[in-house]
Amino acid sequence: MKVLFVVLLVFVIASSNLCATECSTFDVVGYGATGNGQTDDTKAFLKAWKDVCGATQQTAKLVIPRNKTFMLQPLSLKGPCNPATIEVRLEGTVIAPKSNGDWKFLDEKNKWIEFSDISGLVIEGGGLIDGQGAAWWNIADVSIRPTALHFHNCKDVRLRSMHHKNSPRNHISIDTCNGLEISHVGITAPMQSPNTDGIDISGSSNIFIHSSIIQTGDDCIAINSGTSFVNISDIFCGPGHGISIGSLGRNGDDARVENIHVRNCTFLGSTNGVRLKTWRGGRGYARKIVFEDIKVVGVMRPVIINQNYLGLLDGISAVKISDVSFRNVKGTTGSDSAVELNCDPYVGCNDIVLDHISIVKEDGGEAKASCSGAQGTCFRCNPIVPCLSDSQLT
Repeated sequence: MKVLFVVLLVFVIASSNLCATECSTFDVVGYGATGNGQTDDTKAFLKAWKDVCGATQQTAKLVIPRNKTFMLQPLSLKGPCNPATIEVRLEGTVIAPKSNGDWKFLDEKNKWIEFSDISGLVIEGGGLIDGQGAAWWNIADVSIRPTALHFHNCKDVRLRSMHHKNSPRNHISIDTCNGLEISHVGITAPMQSPNTDGIDISGSSNIFIHSSIIQTGDDCIAINSGTSFVNISDIFCGPGHGISIGSLGRNGDDARVENIHVRNCTFLGSTNGVRLKTWRGGRGYARKIVFEDIKVVGVMRPVIINQNYLGLLDGISAVKISDVSFRNVKGTTGSDSAVELNCDPYVGCNDIVLDHISIVKEDGGEAKASCSGAQGTCFRCNPIVPCLSDSQLT
């Protein structure tokens, strides 16, 4: 009898532990999702999310299983949630409606999948997000086209080990977030697909993006106003428009960007390499920016500062650009241009440093540098940047 009691006690304890684990795991199939790629599974996802967000355990898991394709209409997965950590196991495929006429938008018409007001979110699992954006790309009004994956007012988020393709517009947007890491992600869209940025960041801080491949029709990564403390490393970019800070100061806006570090990145056949662009007539600043250990292969415009991107022709204000360094940038350009520094005649660009720049044309010929309104130094630069002082001579 004593032995039987011990066995029963062990079974009860084991069952209790199993329940603690299982009860914190929520599979969308268990909520009615079919995963056949045609049926609308949005309601099942929302029901599952409600239970995940309201779970009483420290950790809750939302499972999107492999070997299934889930078609979703626009949906918003909101917090705040009870668990300290919510893991989304994206193992299968999530697709948007194929025809833009089949989309059933929420109140906001510029998002597909949104996570908002959530702390401790982890999304991983090796799955695929397919925005099926081809039907949207011929629409000239970019504001009509939705972003595929949007994070708003989130904290301590990790997005890793997944693939994302063919968004109608931006693939991933980060807005008003603090503490977000993206790694081991593949983002792809055709070179001709307009405005399909890989990752857009605005109003956010403490962002770490690394160890990923981004091949799209626009910026691989774009850093916008209100953003600080961004670390980007080990990114392969191309095709696309490079890694850009801006554009900043549109319509006279007061833009603020600082403490950006981009390093150990490769650009292959992209339109631009590393770029900073601001509008004429804007205000604010972009400062404390470092691009280093950059490899360019057949890039049309490898190094760019453009303080006169667009805007008022007679504008006498500009976003102030200062303390910007380009260090160890090497490779080839697919045009005659290696370096372009086009700074505002009134405000200018200050404390610009180019250090160990070596860029030649793809055929081995000499590339050129153009420069106006910039102040700073150039050390071991090929080509020579005419408006910067040669620190080897000072």
